[in-house]
Amino acid sequence: MKIYTITLSPAYDVHATARSLVLKHENLAHVKCRDAGGKGVNISRALTYNGIENTAVIVLGRDNCADFKAALETDKMTYIGIEKDGRIRENLTIHIEGEGETRISFSGFSLDNSILAEIENLLSVDSNTIVTFTGSVPHGVDMPEVKKFLARLKKKGAKVVVDSRSFTLSDLIEVKPWLIKPNSEEIATYSGKEVNNFTDCLDFSKKLCSDGIENVMITLGDKGALLITENATVTAIPPTINALSTIGAGDSTIAGFIAAYSVGEDAAECLKLATSFGTAACLLEGTTPPTRENLAEIYKNVKIEIL
Repeated sequence: MKIYTITLSPAYDVHATARSLVLKHENLAHVKCRDAGGKGVNISRALTYNGIENTAVIVLGRDNCADFKAALETDKMTYIGIEKDGRIRENLTIHIEGEGETRISFSGFSLDNSILAEIENLLSVDSNTIVTFTGSVPHGVDMPEVKKFLARLKKKGAKVVVDSRSFTLSDLIEVKPWLIKPNSEEIATYSGKEVNNFTDCLDFSKKLCSDGIENVMITLGDKGALLITENATVTAIPPTINALSTIGAGDSTIAGFIAAYSVGEDAAECLKLATSFGTAACLLEGTTPPTRENLAEIYKNVKIEIL
């Protein structure tokens, strides 16, 4: 199966630790790592680390892309880099001792709608292809054109994955992706209802599936994940872990789902591996994807229930 990930808005993910964060004051922090990231990049890296062939299609700001490309090559990723004027943005995540994470995202370069046709011409798409379209849609690219682009890929047979806060609920229903993966905050925004557990989002998830979204996977952090398909309703509960970083865990979750699906696994196995990928990713600092050793241990302890 051919797998492409598309990243229009890559970022250097900078992770720092601090004892505290006080607004309107100078704060001392220590940089732990600086990763080449972006949601599609993270998905591709997680797949590559775990032996699943894929190609990352990434738009790069030529002003500061040298380190980014070097990181991709170090990770032995297969990628197509499209260089444009401007700089790759930075995302700063500050890890506060005992208080979790604070993230500051900076804006990046601007594009225009022509980037969509440029990317489409680079893809060899058929019914045996998965294409992920994740992350924010950059300034200058219009959502109506994005939806037309995805519709053309679907017409060629591609299974399209969307994970982007740039899409409204009506956008998702119009596009009808093969897979979406909203978290508890996002599904609460879509449904207009607070979501704390599987029951809170079950009916709404089923409605999304009936609206034509084939796989609706809801992630609720350490509470687990829910998958709704036309023929299955499955929950997954991960083991309790000591999480070092949750940044990029959702991207690894998508990678796990794709990894299982690409070898013909059923819905329950796709959710189990997705949950294993996402949970194992939290054991490592920064946006580092899960290792095979951590995956194997987590996988043994993920509890699956078919409802």
